[in-house]
Amino acid sequence: MARASDTRSAQTKRNPIVEIVTIIVAALLIAFFVQLLLVKTYRIPSGSMEPTLAIGQRVLVNRIGMRFGDPSVGDIVVFHPPAGADQQPPICGVSTQGLGSSQACSTATPQRSGQTFIKRVVGIGGDRIQIRDGHVYRNGRREPDAFTNPCGSGQGCTFQGTITVPDGSFFMMGDNRGQSDDSRFWGPVPKKWIIGTAMATYWPPDRIGFF
Repeated sequence: MARASDTRSAQTKRNPIVEIVTIIVAALLIAFFVQLLLVKTYRIPSGSMEPTLAIGQRVLVNRIGMRFGDPSVGDIVVFHPPAGADQQPPICGVSTQGLGSSQACSTATPQRSGQTFIKRVVGIGGDRIQIRDGHVYRNGRREPDAFTNPCGSGQGCTFQGTITVPDGSFFMMGDNRGQSDDSRFWGPVPKKWIIGTAMATYWPPDRIGFF
């Protein structure tokens, strides 16, 4: 009987504040490791992905999937662009390509930018890519793009040449074809620079859904 009484007494002496703090710390640690290893949230900073993603919209990005496979054409991905994207105008790894030239950028600068971009994959390693009036022709066939905003007649809407995406890299373009700083100007993105694939949008409430 004395032992049972001692046990109840010890239980009643537990500090509820300590228990609450312990629970909060545990929850924060779990959330931290989930973001670090599995899922991360991102806010859309510009209109380059309109009408699919609006400025201020928030998405969930699957990080672990990159360990088991590659993104596919049509996937929306978060990544670090090449350092050439840090300049204005952007710099291509081949000086005769990119912004203002007759050919889209086929080779990125070797350094990685610290910026984080979100774009759509329009070409993978080995694909032959042409850009006409903002439309992507992949291996000779025009890709479906009813989800995009028209490019218009602006710079970067049409390139005369054809480029081949290097193996292990991905050609990215924004859905707002006339208002997107993307692979057309600074080149394909190596897989190791891709953070993850966008899997859902959770804010604002009227745009909640999966990709």
